[in-house]
Order: sequence, then structure tokens, then C-alpha cells
Amino acid sequence: MSPEMKNHILLLLLPVLMAGFTTQAQYNPEKVSKKAGQYHSKALELADGDDYPGAIQALRQAIAIDSNFEDAYLSLAGMYGQLKNYPEAIRNYEKAKSIDSNYFLDFNLPYSIDLAGVGAFQKALQAVNLFLTISNLNETSRKAGDYRKACYTFALNYAATNPSRDYKFEPLNLGDSVNSEVSEYYPTVTIDGSKLIFTRRVNHLNEDFYESDRIGGHWEKARSLPGNINTNMNEGAQNISQDGQWLIFTGCNFPDGLGSCDLYISYLTPDGWSTPENLGETINTEFWESAPSLSPDKRDLYFTSSRPGGYGGNDLYVSHRMLNGKWTQPENLGPEINTVGNESAPFIHADNQSLYFTSDGHPGYGGDDLFVSRKGPKGTWGKPENLGYPINTIENEGSLVVAADGKTAYYASDRADSRGGLDLYTFELRSDVRPAQTLWVQGKVFDKTTHKGLPSSVELTDLSTQEPVSKLQTDETGNYLITLPKGKDYAFHVNRKGYMLFSENFPLSKEQGDTAYNMDIPLQPIEANAVVILKNIFYETNRYDLKPESRAELDEIVQFMRDNPAIKIQINGHTDNSGKQAENLKLSEARARSVTTYLLSKGIPQLRLSYKGWGDTQPVADNSTPGGRALNRRTELKIISR
Repeated sequence: MSPEMKNHILLLLLPVLMAGFTTQAQYNPEKVSKKAGQYHSKALELADGDDYPGAIQALRQAIAIDSNFEDAYLSLAGMYGQLKNYPEAIRNYEKAKSIDSNYFLDFNLPYSIDLAGVGAFQKALQAVNLFLTISNLNETSRKAGDYRKACYTFALNYAATNPSRDYKFEPLNLGDSVNSEVSEYYPTVTIDGSKLIFTRRVNHLNEDFYESDRIGGHWEKARSLPGNINTNMNEGAQNISQDGQWLIFTGCNFPDGLGSCDLYISYLTPDGWSTPENLGETINTEFWESAPSLSPDKRDLYFTSSRPGGYGGNDLYVSHRMLNGKWTQPENLGPEINTVGNESAPFIHADNQSLYFTSDGHPGYGGDDLFVSRKGPKGTWGKPENLGYPINTIENEGSLVVAADGKTAYYASDRADSRGGLDLYTFELRSDVRPAQTLWVQGKVFDKTTHKGLPSSVELTDLSTQEPVSKLQTDETGNYLITLPKGKDYAFHVNRKGYMLFSENFPLSKEQGDTAYNMDIPLQPIEANAVVILKNIFYETNRYDLKPESRAELDEIVQFMRDNPAIKIQINGHTDNSGKQAENLKLSEARARSVTTYLLSKGIPQLRLSYKGWGDTQPVADNSTPGGRALNRRTELKIISR
């Protein structure tokens, strides 16, 4: 037990907090039975040696001798409070108060803390207000009282404005396959929820990484990560990329470290995890860097740092990965996120819009609380929102991760059913603080002719805002994974110089399915007569005006033309067989002309462009079904020459 904890216990066990013994008190410690007093003294000695069961037993013996021994009840309450057994702490405080409320007055502060521990914030506020009525409180005690009063007031205001009567906070221990007699913490999961990686304190000293696979709805026996990642030094505070291929973590006092704790990266290979690499002096400093979180497209790295120039002790930063694989100078997330206090444990969800973190600087319940901030359309972060009680408590909350489904959360806690120390738990996140449920599409980009994998650029765009949601490079063999937050419609593009543009559309603004997409993409080499269907060109019904949602696709075509300056193309318009054939022909030609006009407006020379309307003469699907007719209404890009 640390000296600070021992001092805290002594403050709770002894009437040291008292600003001055009140003359109105009825209880007189000097009249306590000598034998009861001996048991009380023995209890304090046992508590100082961390023997709480023995100390509690001694106090019960003291009370058995003298049932009005108020100091014994106060000491029992203090011990139970330190053990986080708040109901027993409250019961003993209230017994002490019933003996002599005047003598108890100075103990209303710890009593209020235990009341808040069970969520009784109204009673806690009343208790701390009584404590603050003491006229001769010293400055430290008054500051402690004022701090707790602010916390309880916040809790009551939060409950009034964020009613969650139907929410049940029921953390479920992940069980013996994951948890052990030592501490497990810092959970992180892949996007499909099939793999859990966490830190375990091995032999009570060394920190190593372990993994567990979820098979048939159950977590398999955890095992040490294979490869060269675990050492006899401390590896911790890790984050696995959504595709399960990268692991970024905190290494402290490593031989190649730049500061006390640095960020390192390891890659999954056929032989396990690679030897960790220091992320270098762009990311790491002579100060403290920790708690990394990688965005789902691997382009943004969030982390905590104590470097100077921030807003408080520890601040949150982000660095962006450039196309050449190097990281930019980290940017402070700014005063909306960071405070004069400490922010830590950032977690960016698979939706790439919801950032969870801990803070002791934003208003909360006391200590480190969990917050969520949402990224705005221009990349700015919104005002952090406290996750509320009972997710947040009067204790220090640790790291939190949320699965792609937006509701399943994982965290570490030392609850009553812990196997030992901290255990990993899962619970359902309250609906109003959830991120967007996120699907994903994964597959391989390859040459249509040779079937060889192609490193390519993959981009996802929000059609309603025309803002890019994710942009990434496939790996060297063409494999990719990109996340699809539900509730929006997306344009999906794959590009590689010398190949035809690939276009797909994911309409998820209304679709309620939960199925992820597997999509291998054969890129067609640019050659005469090669054709690609442009799936994100949209028109008003029976009109040729381009809808604003088409701009992302149109700009992709512009870039395609600039990347391949020798090619000439033809834009082809097609309709289904609804209506008269002559009108369909006219409409298809007008639509193809609209696309060509846009390209001309962006500086593409006229001699490289042509267009043609085909009406309903070249169907690619059966016109007898709505789905078939939708496929037949299309715009194509055809290579005329290169």
C-alpha cells in the first residue's frame, strides 16, 4: 500500500479531519471502555499493515464491548469506504451519526463520498453542505469540500438533463479464459470482434500482451502474443488496427527510447508479431508519450503526451500518416478537448467520428471520468460529453473501447467478481453516448488480367457532405479494409495509375442490415474499349440535371483524366425501358452531355471528350424487375484511345 493510501485511511479512521472538537458533542471518547479502546488501537495497527479483515474483526469486537463506541463505527466506515464497500461504509457512518450528530459533523465529507459511491448524490450534497457549515475549516478541508460539492451538483444536473431510466449498467466479467489472478487491462479489439488483445501484468511486475479469439460466442484461452513483441521490459497501453495487422503500444525505458515512455509499432507477419520499432522523434519526445489509438484507415494516430506547450499536465495529440508512410508533427487537439488538468486514454471508434477519452479537468463525478467528443464536418471536435453515472463514478475511470456495433464496450475494473486485481469486463453502452454502428468492406485489389495484387488508393466519401470519410492505401498485395458508419450514403473509389477507375456505392442512410461486405476488386488496365460503370452519378427523376451528390464521382473522373493525359473517353448514357424509346434516347444523351459539360468546366480539353446516349437499347439486366431497371439506368465511361 502506498504512503498516500495509508495517510488517506488514517484520515478516515481517526478524527484528524476535525477542524476543532465541538463543545456540544454528547459522545465522549474518554469514557469508552478500556478494553474496547485496545481493540480499536489494534485495528488501526492491522489496517496500517494492510490487514483489513483483521482490522474489521477487531473493530467489531470493540463494538461488541461498547455498542456506543462512535469512533469504532467511524473507523469501520472509513475502512469499508477504502475497500469500496460503500453500502457498509454508509451503514456504519449513519450508526455513528445516530450516536452523536454533533461529534459526527466533521465526518460528513467522507460520508458524502461514500453516498456518492452508490449514486445517492442528493444525500451526498446535503452531507457535504453540512460539512461546509463548520466555521473554522482549514483551507485544505474547505477546498476538498468545495470540490466534492461541485461534483455532486454536476451529478444531479446531469441526471436531470440526461434521463436514462431504462438503462442498466451490468458489466459482465469476460471469464477465466481471459482474466487471471493478476491484473488484465487496456483491452482492444479488431473490427469484426473476433480478436481481443490486452495487457497482463505477468509475475506482478512485467507487462506483456495477450490475445484471445472469440469462437462460437465465447472467448478462447488467452495466450501470449506470438513473435518478437513481448520482452522482459514493460509493454502496455496498446491499440490494434481494425484489420488486425498493426499494433501500436507504449514502451517505457526501452534502450532506444527518446523519453521515459515512447510509442512503438509492431506488424503481424506469418511468424507472429515483428520486433517493435520506435515511431521516431517526430512522434516521441524526451517527455512522456502513451495510450495510442489508431484511426480505422490508419491515417491518424491519437495519443497522450506530457510535452510542454499544451493546456495542462497531459494533453491529447494527433499525428497524420502521409502517403510516403511518414508521420506529421503531432497537433494538440485544442482547448475544446484538453484542459488545465489531465486528458488520457484516447480511443477513436471505427466510425472515425467518435473519440472517447478520460479527463480530470472537465466537470464530472470526481477523479478521471470518461468523455466522448464527436468530429464535425470540417474535422473540428465538438464539446466533450460526460458518459454519466454509473459508467462514471467517484473513482478514477480507465480506458474504454467500443466495438464496431456501437454498443458493446470493454473496460478494466476491480469489481467484486474480479479474479484478481483488474479484470476485463464488457457492458452495453447507453444509447445516447454510442458511436455510429459501423459496417466495413474488405477485400483485395488486383489486376483483372494477371490477377496480381495491386497497391492502390481507396477512398470513401460522404455523399451528403462531399467530405472524405476515409482514405487509405492498400498493402503491397492489394488487401484493404475500410469502415462504413451506418446512417449515411457513401461513394467508394479505388484508383491506380494506368488502370480504370473503380466506382461503388454504399447506401447506408436507411439500410438496416448488419452484414459486412467482402469485395475483391479487379482493376482493368486502361485500353481501348475498356468500360467502367459510374455508380455515383445521380440525376433528378426523368431529368438530366446532375445532383450535388455526384460531385465526388465527377471529381474522381477529372483526376483520372489528369493522371492519364493521353487518353480520350466517351461518356455513355443508358436508361431502362420505361417510357417511350425516343424520349429515353433523348434523356440518356442529355445526361451524358451533362457529365461531359462538367468535365469541360474543370479544364479537360474538348478533343479528349465525347458523349453518346443509348436509351434503353443496351440493357445489362432484366427490365421486368425494379432492381434490374435500376441497373440499366447507368452512366458509363469508355476508353476511346490511349
